[in-house]
Amino acid sequence: SEVLATEAASCLNRAMAALRDIWEEIGIPEEQRLERTDVVKQYIKNLLDMMVAEEESLKERLLKSIAVCRKELDTLCSELQLDPFETEEKSTILQMEKNLRMRVEELQKQKQDRKQELKALQEQDQDLCDILCTTLFSIDSGAVPTLEDLDCYRRHVASLSTLKEQRREEFVSNKRQIILLMEELDHTPDTSFERDVVCENEEVFCLSEDNIVALQNLLQQLEARRALNEAMCVELRARIVALWERLQIPQEEREASA
Repeated sequence: SEVLATEAASCLNRAMAALRDIWEEIGIPEEQRLERTDVVKQYIKNLLDMMVAEEESLKERLLKSIAVCRKELDTLCSELQLDPFETEEKSTILQMEKNLRMRVEELQKQKQDRKQELKALQEQDQDLCDILCTTLFSIDSGAVPTLEDLDCYRRHVASLSTLKEQRREEFVSNKRQIILLMEELDHTPDTSFERDVVCENEEVFCLSEDNIVALQNLLQQLEARRALNEAMCVELRARIVALWERLQIPQEEREASA
């Protein structure tokens, strides 16, 4: 500050000396020179006062920003369930404002990222629940989820995805066998469920637990009918052979009939 004061005084002295030379060269009377000198001093004073006021305004803006950032940080830390942010005691106002503002921006991004991930997980969960006919994961959509909440939700969605794939594979496999059995038994689907199984788009078939059980039951019923038909065929063939024997049908005629 002493160096600055010395340089300022030196600049002022040079300027005043230059002004005095100009005034003397122009021929301005001494009385007017004094008046002009007072104007210069007042101008310098006003300029310095204005500069001080501007810097005071800057200081007030920084302090106001610090207060706003502290309040917002408290809210964000509470929403994100984080420990309160501690500033360094020896920090300057400027450094403190910068640190707080950067921390606010960082936590706002964390909040936004968590909310976006929650929304994405809920959309996946909704799609899976529509296919599997299960209930949605219980979570407060209005609150900012914790990292533990998101991790638990991720594992839940992954579990549903695995279950969906397992049931999809079981559905496709059973559907293929059911279609073959219906063709073999010359059976036309006569219930809404059978028509859904045979004709429904595989991607929209509801893979609920009840539907999977019903699918297994249908497959077992068709397999039982085929087994019964096969047993009846065996019995009828045996009776035909017995009749051939009693009627002494020639082998050539038997083969033609067979």
